[in-house]
Amino acid sequence: MPRGKHRRPRSNQLTRRVVAAGTGGAALTLPLLGATQASAAQPSQSAPAAAQSVPQAAQPAKSLTYTVAKGDSLYRIADKYDVSGGWKQLYKDNRAAVGDDPKLIRPGLKLKVKTAKTDAAKKTATKSSAPAKPGGGVAQATQASAKTYADNLDGWIREALDIMAQKGIPGSYDGIYRNVMRESSGNPQAINNWDSNAAKGTPSKGLLQTIDPTFQAYHVDGTSWDPYDPVANITAACNYAADRYGSIDNVNGPY
Repeated sequence: MPRGKHRRPRSNQLTRRVVAAGTGGAALTLPLLGATQASAAQPSQSAPAAAQSVPQAAQPAKSLTYTVAKGDSLYRIADKYDVSGGWKQLYKDNRAAVGDDPKLIRPGLKLKVKTAKTDAAKKTATKSSAPAKPGGGVAQATQASAKTYADNLDGWIREALDIMAQKGIPGSYDGIYRNVMRESSGNPQAINNWDSNAAKGTPSKGLLQTIDPTFQAYHVDGTSWDPYDPVANITAACNYAADRYGSIDNVNGPY
């Protein structure tokens, strides 16, 4: 409603009118004073200020030093610390230390990791963004973005399943676990040096015992190129099994 002088009513009785003033989608019901008090009415200066939001400056990336552990890959490290640009940016930032092959990172190697997230920031984001009702979309997104995995067989399978779901690769926890235990007993460093593949110079490696040509042909984008990397090995093997058998769940013997 435009501001200005109100038409003076004929009587001095208080006239009440209702005005809906929008404040962020909510309506405030305000009385308008009659002629005897119209000159005393002052426009509110606080409402517009309250409705305005002060933009927050983006947090600069925090740099930390990460020591590579056994079973690590650039993909897993970048995902864990939410590195902008993913593992490719992490490799670019550490190429001098890693070398020309991003899949060859050794335990004990020091990597420079740039992340904008801190533990405090993660806790604040979780509290402020979660909806009042459980099961809301924002809460689910927050939990997914902050998801971490244990550095053991259970964690490797669960991380692989999440990646497979994003890539449309079929497979279940039970199907993967059953085949892992048959092929390697859960040892990510397992290698077969005695069968026909080994005789040809391509021994089977890792949790699901893939040979290098198969691993490279069915490698899943975003995972490590190291065939001994647990998550990379599982996803590549499941990708191969899906192509040949329909799913890793359909594999019940040597494949």
